[in-house]
Amino acid sequence: MGNGVREGPVDFRQQDVEPLTSAHLPAEDKQERKKVLNSLMSGALAGAVAKTAVAPLDRTKIMFQVSSKRFSAKEAYRLIYHTYLNEGFWSLWRGNSATMVRVIPYAAIQFCAHEEYKQLLGSYYGFQGKALTPFPRFIAGSLAGTTAAIVTYPLDMVRARMAVTPKEMYSSIVHVFIRISREEGLKTLYRGFTPTILGVIPYAGLSFFTYETLKKLHADHSGKVQPSPPERLLFGACAGLIGQSASYPLDVVRRRMQTAGVLGHTYSSILLTMQEIIREEGLIRGLYKGLSMNWVKGPIAVGISFTTFDLTQILLRKLQHSTAVER
Repeated sequence: MGNGVREGPVDFRQQDVEPLTSAHLPAEDKQERKKVLNSLMSGALAGAVAKTAVAPLDRTKIMFQVSSKRFSAKEAYRLIYHTYLNEGFWSLWRGNSATMVRVIPYAAIQFCAHEEYKQLLGSYYGFQGKALTPFPRFIAGSLAGTTAAIVTYPLDMVRARMAVTPKEMYSSIVHVFIRISREEGLKTLYRGFTPTILGVIPYAGLSFFTYETLKKLHADHSGKVQPSPPERLLFGACAGLIGQSASYPLDVVRRRMQTAGVLGHTYSSILLTMQEIIREEGLIRGLYKGLSMNWVKGPIAVGISFTTFDLTQILLRKLQHSTAVER
């Protein structure tokens, strides 16, 4: 993700006057391909590490979101312990394989798209070589999250189904796809898509915006170009706390719509789903169920994700630089 500051301004006037040589163009293309590949690899690793670290808490949160049970820390602990006793330790990571299948491409696309959108918006608003101002910074994050969600949504649906069902019901990710397609139709794979996108816009926008802003403020006040790993974790935790709190009700609605087919409910729209949840469980206890767990899980996951991405990017750039020097 970098620190929001490019190495130097681009001289567009020189490019307008002097034609590009055939030798220069392939070198530029190669550099751009390396940059995109680095972003994809760093994003994939960031997503995998972060989600695996909080998988048991994530599964527990989903199980509360899709049920009418009242959430509390004590009840969450009981559910985790009961799952461990009845299904074994590794059952706490049930659905994590589906999470990895989804989160690796999702995170790779999101982080890579964010870097590209930052560059495009920087050119459009005239901030080439400088950190973006707040509004373009928010837009870059929102567009990145939306792009990733559109591409990988069916995998999120599969992951939610696996998280709330016994292992006898679905034996594998492929089995989930086959059963949903046969019994409920292909359209079901995109059930809950609208609340997902509506939730991703503020979540991704605020997460990237907060993280980039905190890094910029840190650089301005400390004089250090790069924050330390603990500082990155703290900035990422703040980003996750703000982003997830803003979009949480839509996350609950999305989970209800995704799992309706296996839990005996029928949710036809976002508003009707919200109305039913509020009527049966109340505004706070229903739409914000599990939010306190998200305040533990979310900041940890987002902090790990942003930190892993940044440090992997730095490591890859160093490796490429040392390889180039050796040649």
